[in-house]
Amino acid sequence: MNHPSVLLGMSGGVDSSVAAALLVRQGYNVHGLTLQVWEHEDDSVATSKKWQERGCCKIGLAKHVAKLLNIPHDVFDARERFRTGVIDDFLHGYTNGTTPNPCVRCNERVKIRMLIDLATSQGFDYVATGHYARLQMLGPAPALFRAADHRKDQTYFLYRLRPQWLRKLLFPIGELHKSTVWEEAEALGLPPDELKESQEICFVTQGDYRTFIEHEHPAAKKSGLFLSESGHPLGQHDGIAFYTPGQRRGLGIATGRRLYVQQVNPSTNTVLLGPEESLYKKECTVSDLNLLDPRLAQGETEVHVKLRYATPATPATVSPLGSSTLAVRFHHPQRAISPGQSAVFYDRDVVLGGGIIQPF
Repeated sequence: MNHPSVLLGMSGGVDSSVAAALLVRQGYNVHGLTLQVWEHEDDSVATSKKWQERGCCKIGLAKHVAKLLNIPHDVFDARERFRTGVIDDFLHGYTNGTTPNPCVRCNERVKIRMLIDLATSQGFDYVATGHYARLQMLGPAPALFRAADHRKDQTYFLYRLRPQWLRKLLFPIGELHKSTVWEEAEALGLPPDELKESQEICFVTQGDYRTFIEHEHPAAKKSGLFLSESGHPLGQHDGIAFYTPGQRRGLGIATGRRLYVQQVNPSTNTVLLGPEESLYKKECTVSDLNLLDPRLAQGETEVHVKLRYATPATPATVSPLGSSTLAVRFHHPQRAISPGQSAVFYDRDVVLGGGIIQPF
């Protein structure tokens, strides 16, 4: 009997490790693959440098899990693709006054795209990852659904999947809650002190994203003016790349009231500051679309929209503006909407698609 073959993306984290165990248990012919997207791992320092300190893809731990499960495992060097598709996009966005989400671009341009391409060229039946998401048939075609554990749901990072990829994808832990995943990891004998949650931006391993930008793109440190809402200068900023809407800390401005970043303007190299109430907006526009449900492009549609991964979805009305842009009108004003971030649309648990928030 021929078992279906699966190319599984293994980051070395708890979720993809448990996904591997579940697939083996379910009878799939599993082949693990780690896409090395950032730094080299030096086996000579493995005893002094934990896997969890080596970015998001812990190759040593992925190899360990593959050996435990007796499945083949390979490492594929994806650093050049990651540099051009994610790092360069990240730096370009921030230095041009937007706030990109690297995890969204990584899944679209690197991780899942490369797994699909490799699986297709090597004859695998399926591709699997350890994402918290589900695929279910909706009519004649599979649709992307939120995970059973809404607190861990990762569909915000997956909305740019191509519809034609969905038939080939498996998300083995999408029906599980995180507590069950930890139980499965313990049953595998995985070292719990090595299996902490992935950090928000995998390639920012020292300091914060501002430190990373300054190191990778020194020209980003270009001072300019902080402006009030009426256009009066309030002081000097360090460079527009270091400020995002809603930010209050690190401004170095004393005016007797709390001021927040309202808007970043790359054409004038200025940062607009104002009170918290000015952060709330009733609408935005979204372009660079990936629509999993064509209804969004055909007329006015009631949806729920997530503007950030960590914030709840909020009701909104979406309507097309031409062929490549959507207008989003929120039922309740939203705080600190950030151009460059993703807006992802839902109908209950079904992911309808999304796009990139445009500057105001």
